[in-house]
Amino acid sequence: MTAIDQSVRAAVSAVTDPELRRPIGELDMVRQVTVDGGTAHVDIVLTIVGCPAAQRIESDVRAAAASVAGVTDVDVTVGVMTPAERAALTERLRGGRAARQMPFGPDSLTRVIAVTSGKGGVGKSTLTANLAVALAARGAAVGVIDADVHGFSIPGLLGLVGRDGLPPQPTRIDDLMLPPVAFGVKAISIGMFLPRDAGSGGGAVAWRGPMLHRTVQQFLTDVFFGDLDVLLLDMPPGTGDVAISVGQFLPHADVLVVTTPQAAASDVAVRSGLLARQTGQRVIGVVENMSAMTLPDGTTLDLFGSGGGMAVAEALSGEGAPVPLLATVPLSPALRTSGDAGVPVVAGAPDDAAAMAITRLADDILAQGRGLAGRSLPFAR
Repeated sequence: MTAIDQSVRAAVSAVTDPELRRPIGELDMVRQVTVDGGTAHVDIVLTIVGCPAAQRIESDVRAAAASVAGVTDVDVTVGVMTPAERAALTERLRGGRAARQMPFGPDSLTRVIAVTSGKGGVGKSTLTANLAVALAARGAAVGVIDADVHGFSIPGLLGLVGRDGLPPQPTRIDDLMLPPVAFGVKAISIGMFLPRDAGSGGGAVAWRGPMLHRTVQQFLTDVFFGDLDVLLLDMPPGTGDVAISVGQFLPHADVLVVTTPQAAASDVAVRSGLLARQTGQRVIGVVENMSAMTLPDGTTLDLFGSGGGMAVAEALSGEGAPVPLLATVPLSPALRTSGDAGVPVVAGAPDDAAAMAITRLADDILAQGRGLAGRSLPFAR
């Protein structure tokens, strides 16, 4: 192999697969690379037939090869991995774990945070989506599981909606699913698997306990998130089947309780925190959403009253285990309109009061880190 061949191979191998978020050279997707009379001939293989990222990968490969000095033209041949090659890739992606084994166990370096609430309508999903984007903007590798199966909304809040008005379906590599990415956040939701009938809005989910349990399990085992710093779970409101299943699968998870200032929300929000504790999870704090909004004339509007967040924090605090009120997120028209538009307010209007409150919450969570006491770490001598 000549020096220019090696340079082209190095440039092409550095191209990142937009779904797997790894260099294609590392994924063994680069085959033969030769340069003949200034023309670079590059053979690559994709993971599956009809790969949705095919055009982007080919375009990036072409640009990478053309950037090498001495290359005047680029010829790219695109093929597909054999079943054996695909099986080897999925095994490598699992990192040696057996199929359907959850990668977020107690020894994982990923911090798992379940975002819960006592009742619906408190803005829990909006907070989860914006918190995820704020964490990603600070350099964290972030994933979101939309565990609110009956009331899924994460795809829409992150702008993961196609021209048909429905969320994109994840790419599958054998038995692994690749979560779509928006604003640097990898997300999975049951809304991505429902009937593709735009008139139905994606269909309704009418499932009971066993199906809900199985869905949560598949999201945790069959979705390839890669190496994450933080995994957020947007939980359904209340203390039902999904909350119990998540407690069984992830007893080591941290829990963030969301409430509004009014007593009707704060009283029931306490219950979600108490259930989390019963499964061994740790309540790391409370977020009061829809708190007082400052009006243009400088006055404040307490539309939902005040004090609910602090009341929940105090009710969940015990001897030696204080639960802080981590954030108060004010009512914000921008927060609402951004959710409707699929552009989280922390990305679209970062100077908005609600956006700044959520950004500070992200900073606080990153500053907390995750305790490593009592955990075995994956280091070898």
